Amino acid sequence: MTVLIDPPLWPKHGTIWGHVVSDASLDELHAFARRAGLPERGFDLDHYDYPIERQADLIEAGATLVGPRDLVRRLARSGLRVRPRERRGPSFG
Repeated sequence: MTVLIDPPLWPKHGTIWGHVVSDASLDELHAFARRAGLPERGFDLDHYDYPIERQADLIEAGATLVGPRDLVRRLARSGLRVRPRERRGPSFG
């Protein structure tokens, strides 16, 4: 059981964002996020977003830094990954 983060690469809202995931369970992910002080609004179905300013804090709290591809691969292997097409609401038209 491991909480993983990838390097922040996605610019938005005046900072750069990365992802926090669990390779074991959403319960583990939510518990880590609470301990680390990540806001609930940062949760997006299978991960939390985190700003670059928090990277060192998250590693100190026990997260393991991995590359983006490794993060996605391990999330998929866990069965917790939500694919992009599953994130969209119903299509109309």
